[in-house]
Amino acid sequence: MSRALVGLSLALLAFRVLSAAFVVGQPGFTDAFYYVDVARRLAHGQGLTADFIWNFLESPHLDQLPIASHRFWMPATTVVQAAGIAVLEPALGTFRSAQAAIIAVAAFIPAAAYAAARSVGASSRASLVAAALAGIGAGALAPAWVTLDSFAIAAIVGTLFFMAFARAAAGDLRAGAASGLLVGLLFLARAEGALFGVALLVLALRPPSRAAGVAGSAVALAIGAGWLARGVVLGGSPDLLARTVLLARYEDFFAIDPTATVDLATMITTRLGALGSDLVVVFFSLMAFLAFPLVIGVRGAWGQPAVRAFAGLALLIYVAEGVIWPLHATRGSYFHSLAAFYPFAMALVALGGETWLARRNARTRRLATSTTLAAAAALAVFGLATWDSVFNAGYRVRLDAADAIPAGPFLAIDGAAWRWIADRPALVTPADGPDAAACVAARYGAKSVVLEATHFSAYEAVYRGDLPTWLAAPIERGSIRIYPIRGDIHIFCAFRASPDTGPEAVVP
Repeated sequence: MSRALVGLSLALLAFRVLSAAFVVGQPGFTDAFYYVDVARRLAHGQGLTADFIWNFLESPHLDQLPIASHRFWMPATTVVQAAGIAVLEPALGTFRSAQAAIIAVAAFIPAAAYAAARSVGASSRASLVAAALAGIGAGALAPAWVTLDSFAIAAIVGTLFFMAFARAAAGDLRAGAASGLLVGLLFLARAEGALFGVALLVLALRPPSRAAGVAGSAVALAIGAGWLARGVVLGGSPDLLARTVLLARYEDFFAIDPTATVDLATMITTRLGALGSDLVVVFFSLMAFLAFPLVIGVRGAWGQPAVRAFAGLALLIYVAEGVIWPLHATRGSYFHSLAAFYPFAMALVALGGETWLARRNARTRRLATSTTLAAAAALAVFGLATWDSVFNAGYRVRLDAADAIPAGPFLAIDGAAWRWIADRPALVTPADGPDAAACVAARYGAKSVVLEATHFSAYEAVYRGDLPTWLAAPIERGSIRIYPIRGDIHIFCAFRASPDTGPEAVVP
């Protein structure tokens, strides 16, 4: 590793630490809250379990807490954070120790981008530019590299995959097995990472790389099958298809019984809209102006198997996210998936930029490079400021309301976030409506219901003041309204539950 790369990596690490210290001081959004909530339990020897419910996918029969976690999201991010908590929690506290583990992973993003750029034929100088662009992270990825989410992990694993794939395509058996291992790890970080295995199947069809492709596919399948077997043992989710692929409205994802149906015209328009929205995400993730050198880089290195795999997998995941999971894709899933491609994309940007600038004079090359890096840095600062205004402001509102919530479990729209903020069990308000909420409250002994300005549509009447008999008048904290539950709830629940129904709810 060159001295320049070490210096650059350290400078970017310092930037990461500063952005964490002054901006990303709390998990921010549901995914991140979920990962760290469970990571704390894992680090304390309680396994992959949750003492809250963020979605009824994880408690399809209203099982008693704690429940098995990660029946929708993947475990790698939680495991990495748990390692940080186990080692550093006494010194840094839970959040900062989990974040330190993520920052440690993100510290290697510049080196990964540099190695990728060198592997596709960029000079050492251009490869340093790739390292800088990947490490800065442009706009939205600048805070993403330090959030308690899968971004940094996917970026490292995805980049290593493309480099290992290049050797596997040449028939290297060990590289094939390594590629399979990386696909397995990427799957454990992001579920759509399993689609990277398609590239291994292509290798298995070509005689020169057949052994490498078969070895890689076998390793990836073993890892994937092991995780899927856990889901089978847990019993699976009886309505996973309805909650993901066949959603009529996104809020139905949080229903106990997502019965809404979607007509063919809506299915088509939703998917076309998602594909268009995802194109915008790609465009701005590349800071717009980097799309041009990326295209040049891909065209110039098209003969390399890793570059063709990059382009093919990028297209495959774009289509899969937009067509199969359109409502999830437009709410962050597709943006998350781009992290696995980003450092390698910056490697191709560096190669394309170097090719395009080769015929320009030295002054023009320096000006173009410095302007690009300055723009990336400016957008990174803008991205951090946006993260602060979007997530920190809302967190402070919730934090200010937490002391007004009656003791005991409670229902709220974001069970994972409120579990962290209130430090006690929280249950998502079922999107089915107040009757279902009463059932959940009875089942888990909840003492209150918390409604925010953003709430599921079935609770609009309650938020406006039309209260069911089991809820008392609200305690108001700004836009947050906290409704104490009047004594014990005796209700017949129409939802399937496990045999241990507790003393209050009567459940068939």
